[in-house]
Amino acid sequence: MAVAKTTMKTPHHVKDLHLAPKGHGRIEWAERSMPVLRDIKARFSKDKPLKGLKVSACLHVTTETAHLAQTLHAGGADIVLCASNPLSTQDDVAAALVDQGISVYAIKGEDRDTYFKHIKAALDHAPNLTMDDGCDLVSSIVGDRRDLLKGILGGTEETTTGVQRLRAMQASGTLAFPVISVNDALTKHMFDNRYGTGQSTIDGMIRATNRLIAGSVFVVLGYGWCGRGLAMRAKGMGADVIVTEIDPLKALEATMDGYRVMPAAEAAKIGDFFCTVTGNTQVLAASHFEKMKDGAIVANSGHFNVEVDIEWLEKNAKKRTVRDFVDEYTLKSGNRIAVLGEGRLINLASAEGHPSSVMDMSFANQALSAEYMVKNGKKLENKVYPVPEEIDKEIARLKLKAMGVKIDRLTPAQEKYLASWEEGT
Repeated sequence: MAVAKTTMKTPHHVKDLHLAPKGHGRIEWAERSMPVLRDIKARFSKDKPLKGLKVSACLHVTTETAHLAQTLHAGGADIVLCASNPLSTQDDVAAALVDQGISVYAIKGEDRDTYFKHIKAALDHAPNLTMDDGCDLVSSIVGDRRDLLKGILGGTEETTTGVQRLRAMQASGTLAFPVISVNDALTKHMFDNRYGTGQSTIDGMIRATNRLIAGSVFVVLGYGWCGRGLAMRAKGMGADVIVTEIDPLKALEATMDGYRVMPAAEAAKIGDFFCTVTGNTQVLAASHFEKMKDGAIVANSGHFNVEVDIEWLEKNAKKRTVRDFVDEYTLKSGNRIAVLGEGRLINLASAEGHPSSVMDMSFANQALSAEYMVKNGKKLENKVYPVPEEIDKEIARLKLKAMGVKIDRLTPAQEKYLASWEEGT
């Protein structure tokens, strides 16, 4: 499929511009739960800290991302947006953004060739700043578009998988410009990864299957922040939760949190639901599928679809689509395994992604990190940097203020005590 550019002033390739009115309404609804980003947008509109900045963003095209794009646009940025996952685009939102003058290249269900053509279209914007969710822009620039490097000030990265790729590039000496890891901000991973992923993954699995979680055996593969959130929500809905891990510290934590912990090969024999949240490859593979009982349901909430070995299933099982976002694979044994959302991010494939109230903090980090990069990018080395602590704490302060929550402050005596070493017992 060729990337289309219409005669409209705003270049784009979206499914249907007539979907824009629906998208406008949904963007407005999400914005009401994003007070921190709303405050930043108001300041950006006045101060224009991103004036003249060309931004290429590869993010999930959702209502919350739309609010971020509007905020960057209000700050003076010239932004082009493409999707960071073939199944995560909300077509009405994409149309609404184009209607507002923001270039978007994203169609839900786009094939692999179109996905990378859309990334190319975003990079043809010749960005000064990249904004990634999975590192596809940065890896494309370093691998194939080094002609763009001279104009790039820096970038930001949204998700765990992308940060892993960036750190591998830094270690090998191939990272060609500084990138801020938004994922490492406390106001991102402690809330977005835990509460956002926990709720939205369950939402996606239920929307796809309409199956009852209560009374089931629910296997969570990986106990990072996303796994913690998913296990918490599954347990809260009445599931018997099993956790699999390779990290002894995380396995110990899961045990102390009250979950059964065992190898994936053992969990495969007894699980009803399986969800991978590791960021690694072939977390569920042939050796696991062959042990699963008839009717097992498999989903992935990691960034890429490599966590579930779909290729093996395609070659060794008979496939049929039984309902939207549910592909059923019948093994030679006769057992059937249901894979949700083609093994891609289930919370965005069959649902709407994270609730806007947690994305408020994540995208506040993105907006303020972009501003920080404009001010400081030329002084930074080609490394992965954390979000500055003052930005992280300011976002937490603004969120608490919006929620009507007040906290204590240290008294002068307490500050003096904490800064001294003379006083003991």
